[in-house]
Amino acid sequence: MALHLPALVTVLALLFFVYSVLAVGAARRKYGVAAPATTGHAAFELVYRVQMNTLEQLVLFLPALWLFSHYVSPLWAGLLGFVWLAGRVLYAVSYMKNPKSRGPGFIISFIASMLLLLGTAVAAVLRMMAGL
Repeated sequence: MALHLPALVTVLALLFFVYSVLAVGAARRKYGVAAPATTGHAAFELVYRVQMNTLEQLVLFLPALWLFSHYVSPLWAGLLGFVWLAGRVLYAVSYMKNPKSRGPGFIISFIASMLLLLGTAVAAVLRMMAGL
């Protein structure tokens, strides 16, 4: 079972998160929001919310990606992972322009996560029923 694609998606997702962490640090300096404050200038709060929402979504996405890779298919896990990543990038760009426009990016990444999670659940149950 070649896990190269899910591994690549994992690295890219984590690099995207690192980017969001660095963006928050830069926004803190730019808008004068000293740690540990999480509120202040509205533009800082947008950057901070992108980071926090990405972190919240990673908690669901990464285990689902790897479980799906094991129970269903590393290829399909990787492809769904790229869909998730594209959705997160769309979410971030949209949110920074206008928070009300974040919906499509959120929906794309959430659906990808749900497909990974539900696909794993179905495959695990079918394997248990088959005695595997």
